[in-house]
Amino acid sequence: MDNVEIVPLKSMIAIDNGHKRVAYITQLGKNFIHVVFPFKREYPDNLCFQKIAQVPGQQQFNHHFRMLNTNDVNDEVMGFMKLAYFEEALS
Repeated sequence: MDNVEIVPLKSMIAIDNGHKRVAYITQLGKNFIHVVFPFKREYPDNLCFQKIAQVPGQQQFNHHFRMLNTNDVNDEVMGFMKLAYFEEALS
């Protein structure tokens, strides 16, 4: 996991692994960071995502994670971060 690029976009910050965008920072609040992980399928059985929404007309499910402190990045979140990094590019 050494090829990570931070890509500033118009309304968010993308995290790219050289093959695809693995996450998007969509909000930087005073006491939180809101991150969206795009996956090919929905992962409803979790305790870390506050919302999961399918992108209309696409086979993409955006999983919304809000980090309030560093302890929020637990083993479950790390597992999804690895999944997002290694999952094949969305078609």
